[in-house]
Amino acid sequence: MQNWLTHFIEQYSYLGIFLMMALENVFPPIPSEVILTFGGFMTTRTTLTVPGVILAATLGSVLGAVLLYAIGRYLDVSKIEKVVERYGHLLRIKKTDIQKADAWFDKYGYWTILFCRMIPLVRSLISIPAGMTGMGLPLFLLFTTIGTLLWNIALVLVGALLGESWEQVLHVMDVYSKFVYIGIGVVGVGFLVVFVRKRRSGG
Repeated sequence: MQNWLTHFIEQYSYLGIFLMMALENVFPPIPSEVILTFGGFMTTRTTLTVPGVILAATLGSVLGAVLLYAIGRYLDVSKIEKVVERYGHLLRIKKTDIQKADAWFDKYGYWTILFCRMIPLVRSLISIPAGMTGMGLPLFLLFTTIGTLLWNIALVLVGALLGESWEQVLHVMDVYSKFVYIGIGVVGVGFLVVFVRKRRSGG
């Protein structure tokens, strides 16, 4: 996939970066690290500029995030509650659990969006619950853009600074991603344990 991505960017320049970053948000297995660092490297040997690459990447990322946000708005909390009413007993989930999660996201969702936009894989998927909980679009766009811009600036600059050695950062990002996934797994298991204990105790 890496070879295909770099060839696409070489061929279509800013448009290629824009399209790949939009697709990366909708299809997370596409690595933004490759797109951004290679885009940074391209500024050292083509007419591409660092600000131009960052702008194209950010616009593409925000477009992809808005598409997932729209999907979340369609799959809103009320629809999820209906599914829980019908099938929740199988997973021992109640409507109140959905309502609590919705209330939590209402309270902390904007900061969650900001930080999650700098975490591999999660940076794309976080847009769906934002839409589901009815987060306001203007603030969603604001926090999404800020988080995306920070991520994009960092990786594009690294790619530009490393030049032909831009691929070295991919090994670092791979390690970073693995630690992030392990952390997410640990937190997920922790929440599951607490959830099961509360259910057993009738809490």
